[in-house]
Order: sequence, then structure tokens, then C-alpha cells
Amino acid sequence: MNFGIHPKTGRLHMGKWSVAMPRSRIGRIVIGTVLVICGLLGFLPVLGFWMVPLGLLVLSQDLRFVRRKRRQLAIWWEYRKRARQARREDAEGIKRP
Repeated sequence: MNFGIHPKTGRLHMGKWSVAMPRSRIGRIVIGTVLVICGLLGFLPVLGFWMVPLGLLVLSQDLRFVRRKRRQLAIWWEYRKRARQARREDAEGIKRP
């Protein structure tokens, strides 16, 4: 698992990093909301725009509409990646099975 909260351990995985998350639903919602709000203030020192996607990732664990949007984004991203790879292979003249 590269990104998301692991269902068994409850840890947030972000690539090669892993952070423990609260077990309570309210705690995760508060952390996710704070990350999104602070991320919107990313032009200030110490805060950054990177907090917005991280907050949305935390919120997607508990909020249905955020989870749906995250899944739609993941499907769109995979479709885009495959289309780009197919165009690249066609341009290089590689035959696909």
C-alpha cells in the first residue's frame, strides 16, 4: 500500500513514510480538517500547500463523499497513465500483446 490508511494497523502510509493515526473517528476528522485549513494558508511560513491533499487523504477514511472523490481521482489518474503509456509505445513502434 503506497497511500492511505492501513485497515489493520490504522497507520497512514505516504510512500515510504508511515504515521500512526488516532483510532477514534472524531480524532481523524479533526486532524484532517486542521490539515486542510492549514494547507489553505500555505503561503505563510511553516505551513504548506502539501497539507491539503494529506488532510483530504485522512478525511477520506471517514467521510463518504471525500472517499468517493479520492477513488474517482485514482481511477482517472490510472486511465491517464495507461493512455499516456499506450501513446508512447505507439510512437516508438512497440507492439503490445
